[in-house]
Amino acid sequence: MDNDNKSKPSEEDLLIGTIQVLAGKTKADQNPDELEKLKKLIKKNVPFTLRSYFMAYLLRELLNANTPKGRTPAPQRETRAPKAKKPVVKAPPAEMQKQEVKEKVERPLPEGARTLYLNIGKMKRLYAKELSLLLQSELEITREDIYSIRIHDKYSFISMSEENCEKAIAKLTGMDIKGRTAAVSYSNKE
Repeated sequence: MDNDNKSKPSEEDLLIGTIQVLAGKTKADQNPDELEKLKKLIKKNVPFTLRSYFMAYLLRELLNANTPKGRTPAPQRETRAPKAKKPVVKAPPAEMQKQEVKEKVERPLPEGARTLYLNIGKMKRLYAKELSLLLQSELEITREDIYSIRIHDKYSFISMSEENCEKAIAKLTGMDIKGRTAAVSYSNKE
């Protein structure tokens, strides 16, 4: 065969090879518990709709970090698929088990605190941080003035001082939050 007839792999072919190599390494990783922890962190902190872009961004950063400036990344391609190793599942140390078993201990609310019911929850993609920032900006309060926020699928509970609860009912009732008209009232479950 003539070497002139052989075409060089395109940049896309090289990227595909790199992705396949990384996917194979993921399956055969020696520390699956660490990967699971990282996966949970990503799931918790990166919105579902951005996860594929997040992975693409990480891949680009990885390729750019390993490539000298001025050169395009030339990932190495393995000629054969890596052997899949069975992950070794080790029991976490006793200290870690104790940390993971921590029960949610609800702090008692300060005297004069009340709990509000909000008719919007996780199904409308409402998150505690967003709700906290909304309350802070609308009510002109600080984060410390909000005692607790509990977001459920279809509704949320907010605990604050009675004065701030009154302000929240007045300002948030009827407001459009995440495409839904907010209904705020005192919770029956206090």
